Amino acid sequence: MIYIQSFTFNDFQENTYILFDETKEAIIIDAGCFYENEKHELSDFIVSKKLKPVKLINTHCHIDHVLGNEYCAKKYDLKLYLHKDELKTYSDAEKWTAMFGIPPLTQPQIIEFIDENSIVNFGNSELSILSTPGHSVASISFYNKAQNFVIAGDVLFRQSIGRTDLPGGNFDVLISSIKNKIFTLPDETIVYSGHGIETTVGYEKTHNPFLQ
Repeated sequence: MIYIQSFTFNDFQENTYILFDETKEAIIIDAGCFYENEKHELSDFIVSKKLKPVKLINTHCHIDHVLGNEYCAKKYDLKLYLHKDELKTYSDAEKWTAMFGIPPLTQPQIIEFIDENSIVNFGNSELSILSTPGHSVASISFYNKAQNFVIAGDVLFRQSIGRTDLPGGNFDVLISSIKNKIFTLPDETIVYSGHGIETTVGYEKTHNPFLQ
């Protein structure tokens, strides 16, 4: 069984997720821990549950979702997994840190590319990957059919959607990703978003004003 722990980090109030199972192997998705207390919160949880992080993954590479990558990669000796078409966004981190007055970042350079044909394995568990661009050029979402949940990054929020005015954003592409990928999942599927509280596919089909 997969257990999901969420943390809300940095000034952008970004959601970072740790997923783990009975083997204690864990993956970290969208490491946003930036301040020292946030890094301690993440690592203290890992210690308290006696977890062994084995993968560091990005749904996409906007600045709020990568602020903790270097910390996690170094502390747990992890390779970073992302879609290859996110590399441009990833390499623009310096521009975005300057824009928001954030000290320059050192980003992990050991990277493995994943896409819709990949499977994310950890412990006794696995996640399939959905290609869900539109908020960013190549955002991906992570789905577990057995437990009916999807980690969707900034694609879909409770009664809202990801913004499309950032580099790589495209409103029509985003709506298509939601309707043709996320909304094909069962209505009871829990959607864990990159900001805010979780929702379900069925709730968004009925209540999301962008998708009626």
